[in-house]
This record gives sequence, C-alpha cells and structure tokens, in this order.
Amino acid sequence: MTTPLFRDDAYLRSCEAEVVRINDLGGILLDRTVFYATGGGQPGDSGFLELEDGNRIEIATTVYDDDRASIVHVPAEGQILPPPGTKLAAHVDWLRRYQVMRVHTALHLLSVALPYPVTGGQIAVSEGRLDFDMGEITVDKDALLEKLNTLASQDHAVTSEWITDEELDANPGLVKTMSVKPPRVSGRVRLVRIGDGVDLQPCGGTHVSRTSEIGTLSLGKIEKKGKQNRRVRIRLTD
Repeated sequence: MTTPLFRDDAYLRSCEAEVVRINDLGGILLDRTVFYATGGGQPGDSGFLELEDGNRIEIATTVYDDDRASIVHVPAEGQILPPPGTKLAAHVDWLRRYQVMRVHTALHLLSVALPYPVTGGQIAVSEGRLDFDMGEITVDKDALLEKLNTLASQDHAVTSEWITDEELDANPGLVKTMSVKPPRVSGRVRLVRIGDGVDLQPCGGTHVSRTSEIGTLSLGKIEKKGKQNRRVRIRLTD
C-alpha cells in the first residue's frame, strides 16, 4: 500500500520515499508519494524521481495498481529502473499540478452554478468540462460566467473532511456525479467542502485551498451530447 501524501496536503511538492517493487509493466511503486494517481476525471501527475547520486527518473504519469491501494509511477521510455529498497526523492511537476488543482476546484463551482446531475467530466492542465443531465434547458453563457467568476473571487475556503460509508449512504444527495462512484477508502469517504454552504461533495482529487486561487475563468463551447446531456467547458485565462 502506498501512503498518498497528496490526500492530506495537496501543496506538497516533494517527499522522501523508498522503492517497494517494480511491477510487471515496469511501473515503480513507492512506500509513499506526493504524486496523484489518475482517477475521478483528474489526470495522474508527472514529474521525476531523484536518486541519491543525483540521477533522475522521469515520470510520465501516475496510475493505481490493480489493488487500488498501491500507486504506480509510470516512467518515460528509456529510463533505468531502480531496484527495490532504493531510497529517493519524489518531485511532482508543480506547475502542471497546480493548474489541475485550480481547474478541479473550478469544476466544483461549475456544479454549483449549474445545479443539475453530473453525467461525466474531465480535467486537463488548463481546462475542464462537466456533462449535465439538464434536458432542453438553455444555458445563459454570460450569466453563468458571471456567477462562476463571482464564486471564485469570493475567496471561499476549500477544506476536506471524512465521513463513514454508512453516513454517505444515508445522505445520497451529497453525490452529484452519476458516472463516477464516490472514492471509498477503508470504510470512509472524503468530502470536499467549499465555503459555508457553497458546496459539499465526495471527491478524492486535489484542490486549491481558497477559491480566489482559481483566477478568472472563461467558457468554451456548450454542446449537446444526446437528448438530455449538455457539455460545458471552462478554461483558466492565465
């Protein structure tokens, strides 16, 4: 099992770690990591592992192992793999990660501005999108953008907390996403809270600590995806 340090502190950029094993596909498993593994629509982190002699192993992406408890650091092609027991430092590509954090938090605000069931979503480095089950309802783009940027600029705190699986099952209204199951970890579920009553929903991803860090947003195309679904794209402007 890999200790996911990013879950408690998304601002950690590096950590000391030890190689536990190399899997059959050449992925590197560490005892602890700051690298977020692909999941919930958020891409896995990239970066590098620094050996004690100063050599680097470039990491192209990060995914979960089959057991969902271990995190696999996928090296770029041509890297020399370290043997188990190797001590190293793991460094995440912070600029990329921070942009993803801003986009992910902005998508939570988008789900507030458009309070409809979410049928899908995806997060990229500087943009993201959500799909909504909203029928024939027309979206006023100017009003939506104003509401989004107002929510972001109000500098709401973004925090996390944990509840039990039973507490989540007793409060199904917390779950906004129809296509992604809430991340359950050893009988617990992580909730992300924005402000005082702005938003509260299960999420295992990384977020900024205050909505003002998101910056100014712009809207992309709003597309029809079937009879009921509407796809809404947002972008960071910087």
